Amino acid sequence: MTDAQKTAADMTLRAPGDSPPDSRPAPVPLLEPREGIPPVTAADGALAEIVAAFAAGTGPVAVDAERASGYRYGQRAYLVQLRREGAGSALIDPVGCPDLSALGEAIGDAEWVLHAATQDLPCLRDIGMVPSRLFDTELAGRLAGFARVGLGAMVENVLGFALEKGHSAVDWSTRPLPEPWLRYAALDVELLVDLRDALEEELEQQGKLEWARQEFAAIAAAPPPPPRKDPWRRTSGMHKVRRRRQMAVVRELWTARDQVAQRRDVSPGKVLGDAAIVEAALNLPPNSHALAALPGFGHRMGRRQLEQWQAAVDRARALAENELPQPGQPLNGPPPPRSWADKDPVAAARLSAARAAVTALAEELNLPQENLITPDTVRRLCWEPPAEPSQESVAEVLKGHGARPWQIEQVTPILTEALLTDAG
Repeated sequence: MTDAQKTAADMTLRAPGDSPPDSRPAPVPLLEPREGIPPVTAADGALAEIVAAFAAGTGPVAVDAERASGYRYGQRAYLVQLRREGAGSALIDPVGCPDLSALGEAIGDAEWVLHAATQDLPCLRDIGMVPSRLFDTELAGRLAGFARVGLGAMVENVLGFALEKGHSAVDWSTRPLPEPWLRYAALDVELLVDLRDALEEELEQQGKLEWARQEFAAIAAAPPPPPRKDPWRRTSGMHKVRRRRQMAVVRELWTARDQVAQRRDVSPGKVLGDAAIVEAALNLPPNSHALAALPGFGHRMGRRQLEQWQAAVDRARALAENELPQPGQPLNGPPPPRSWADKDPVAAARLSAARAAVTALAEELNLPQENLITPDTVRRLCWEPPAEPSQESVAEVLKGHGARPWQIEQVTPILTEALLTDAG
């Protein structure tokens, strides 16, 4: 039994969403990793030793990764943390060791324990680490009905320990990494396996363990997401930009900014803010002097920078009408629900009934609605229902949209009933 399990054994697992009873002991601060802060592995020789140690370890492998979001371009990993019974903890620098495929293969058959797995899997995949099966402690917490599912909240509520806070949003590309940051990183995997074990027991008691296993398998099997189409359309404040010429300015400035950010390896927001891009689009400045008067293009910006951004604006101004972007992205699926009442009142009634039924069932099962069934799946089903709605035909549509077997089993009866609303 680990130290964490010994402490947790003396505490009653709080029911998900409950507030702590007065008799519950205060959380125990977790200040140091059990074996101390491991050295950072940044060379191939030391990496080979880590690979051997983790290959010889037993049981699940706790895995975490730290990125430099908001500081660097892209979402690459700048630190990887692991822990396994028999191997202890390891901190690996992917800058010094950019290929961790040997480590991924060494632990590939083991169950990986991650918190919010979909956030870390893309950057882990980029360095050669891909799990064959996993356990996501954040998703497990959602399915179990916990109100707060951040790692710190889960460790405190489930195991009775308080993790250090404050370093999650630092610049992990900093070298050398300060000792307090390394301590924080090592503690992030210190109790992940203990948390996994406690959550597995909780899910089994609630009759949801098989649901969780299906969700975890779907995450592990999911291919990398395709590149986002027209990413410039996600510029913050884009809703203010309505004319096609203005949209072209946003597109040109966004593209120019992205190229600069990639070249300099900095976050695009540090090169030029979204608010500045929108201001330029709304005002269509005729020259760099007018551009400099706009918010976000102030006196701190050099002449060459201003000319660079003005050139992007000028390119948009010079485009022919048929080269301007269209007002909205082509719809892949149903229209926005706010327009359903006008376009198809019967479909709007189906959607209203389906949403109410999903909300009620989610509350009954004590889990978030979006984990019971995705809102997009509900919309697609209600907009284009089977010609003859039945539980069999509805289940087939849900399966086609990627719903897992447990979800299909739970929601098919209520969604079939909702689709028959137009018959009333």
